[in-house]
Amino acid sequence: MLKLEGVRIQQGSFSLTADLAVEKGRKVAVIGPSGAGKSTLLGAVGGFVDVVAGRVACGGQDITDARPGARPVAMLFQDNNLFPHLSIRQNVGLGLRSNLRLSARDAQQVQAAIARVGLDGMEERRPAALSGGQQSRAALARVLVQDKPLLLLDEPFAALGPALRAEMLALVGDLVAETGATLLMVTHAPEDVARIADDVIFVDAGRADAPVLAAALMANPPPALRAYLG
Repeated sequence: MLKLEGVRIQQGSFSLTADLAVEKGRKVAVIGPSGAGKSTLLGAVGGFVDVVAGRVACGGQDITDARPGARPVAMLFQDNNLFPHLSIRQNVGLGLRSNLRLSARDAQQVQAAIARVGLDGMEERRPAALSGGQQSRAALARVLVQDKPLLLLDEPFAALGPALRAEMLALVGDLVAETGATLLMVTHAPEDVARIADDVIFVDAGRADAPVLAAALMANPPPALRAYLG
């Protein structure tokens, strides 16, 4: 279980509070207006944004002050963060070893992750030789190979067309079902919520609300959410 207990994030004049829990294995969409703090919330969970008050815990472990690499968390950003001078095999390998000194077992894990996302045979290509969807798959493989219990997605498929985005969301859904990972995913698209989310965290007016069942919330949204959805 992920818990944010009395958490407050302060960045200049911007402040965000969160007091919520996410059950293990749930797929949670994080939605809200632009600038509300959705990415900031994920950054705080991942250790990339400091909290000034409160506690972040995952699986009963206090991770409030832990470095990003020491947390049971893998994060996929909007721009995928693939290194253009490295092959896909090397980019995925970075998920295991930042120095790319991979053991034979590491190499097997990398190959398995590449195959799982459908890029078998493309291991030695560089990102520029891949389509946008294939680059997203490579970035997802780098997250997958880390085998962390909490997966954070910060709109990584926003630049993809609707059909390709739906395909990637289906792949993410399959992967978290196979691994049992908990998913937090920032999205602006209500259709993405319908496709993949069990629950929704709504972020607005300086607060991240506790998760609510996605189907019930989207069927009968409160006024603030209705205004956001239009």
